[in-house]
Amino acid sequence: MKPRLSPALHQQLILTPQLRLAIRLLQLSTAELELEVAEAMDNNPLLDWAEDNVAGSADAHETRDADGTDGQQEAQHEQEIVEERWDREGEPWQERIGPSSDGGGSSSFDVACEHAASEETLHDHLFWQLHLGHFSQRDLAIGVALIDAIDDDGYLRDGLDAIAGILEPEISAHPDEILVVLHRIQQFDPVGVGARELGECMRLQLHALEPSTPGRALAITITEGPLARLPKIGIQGLCRELDCVREDAQIAVELLRSLDPRPGAQHGDMPAGTYVTPDCVIWRQQGLWRVALAAGATPRIGIHHGYEQMIQGASNSDADYLRGRLQEARWLIKGLESRADTLLRVVRCLVREQAGFLEFGAQALLPLTLRSIAGELGLHESTVSRAIARKYVRTPRGTISLRDFFASGIETEGGGSASSTAIQDMIRKLVETEDPRKPLSDARLAERLKADGVPVARRTVAKYREALHIPPSHERVRIG
Repeated sequence: MKPRLSPALHQQLILTPQLRLAIRLLQLSTAELELEVAEAMDNNPLLDWAEDNVAGSADAHETRDADGTDGQQEAQHEQEIVEERWDREGEPWQERIGPSSDGGGSSSFDVACEHAASEETLHDHLFWQLHLGHFSQRDLAIGVALIDAIDDDGYLRDGLDAIAGILEPEISAHPDEILVVLHRIQQFDPVGVGARELGECMRLQLHALEPSTPGRALAITITEGPLARLPKIGIQGLCRELDCVREDAQIAVELLRSLDPRPGAQHGDMPAGTYVTPDCVIWRQQGLWRVALAAGATPRIGIHHGYEQMIQGASNSDADYLRGRLQEARWLIKGLESRADTLLRVVRCLVREQAGFLEFGAQALLPLTLRSIAGELGLHESTVSRAIARKYVRTPRGTISLRDFFASGIETEGGGSASSTAIQDMIRKLVETEDPRKPLSDARLAERLKADGVPVARRTVAKYREALHIPPSHERVRIG
């Protein structure tokens, strides 16, 4: 055989530097964005702070007090710092244009930060790994649907048939094809994520250990069989069932106890003393919900006109350098504008879909997925995922993550639907009002929910109860 050249045609998706920058800016939190812009300002002499950004680039804007109550100065203050514009869909929206120039000190509407969690969520961490992997566009879409269905503990609670239904009609995927992508996601960090039950979660963690780890092989065997019965049969029963010596069984059981049954819980917890800056503000004005970018959510920068004018009279090498920096500056400014526009569109859509949640709380949260928001806005699901990643919004109910607006759901007897978050809130309230001497079992909770028009299986109630960290009924008994 001889080496030879032959022409061939093929299609390939190429990301331009400008598009790569826009994607990176979109998924940054406000704090990360400030660092990105500050670094660009240091490295690019053609960038300069806009005049209306000098005083308030790091300040967050709020229109409510910390406890969510209305401020008496809200209407007057908003007239000073907010201008009303019209978006491409013909609906009014509010955009923050800078701090008040009255020369006074900080007002009750200007805060530097909000007390909340700033750590990366589990879904952010998984999406980041997904987009770093070498996935085809089809597998990438399947991966997005799978990760969106993984709960905060790291488990995939929905069946593969349900995931296939979510992907339709855009993608018709067989459960076996979805399983292949799931197995790749199960190799992500944290180890054990994407498991469908406790035994699989522990097996994933065991397979990640060195084969020479004492008790590993026997522990894997336990996860494939008697794991669920282990509390009842004990070490002695385990030895009889697996025909092993007691010492080996004890080593395997200790190894199982060292594993993490909730691998996803290590992401997104709220550490004490941490802060985040709200990216947007949601408030109610004259009966309508309003959305604004928080001051500092989009640093205001511009082109330094002095350097821009120098290009005409500069030498060839200097002119080439300045033109390159000018192009980078324009890309950054356009990327910031695109990020702000996308973020506002997503938040405004969330407000339209979840107005009941803002007004009445978690019990009024409707089922909502990334796919539905992406379809309504004409965006890709990954774009919506990046837009809400590590983003927080100030509301009358406090500062919350944008991910709190999303929830899976089930059909109700009345023909509507109820989100998993709303059902969990109903369970929590039922437990809070139960007789402490006769607490409600999971079966009784399921009956109460069904009476309210929400048909939920007992095992589903048990899953939601565990997610709320509510102990079973026999552990909630209080005598006297």
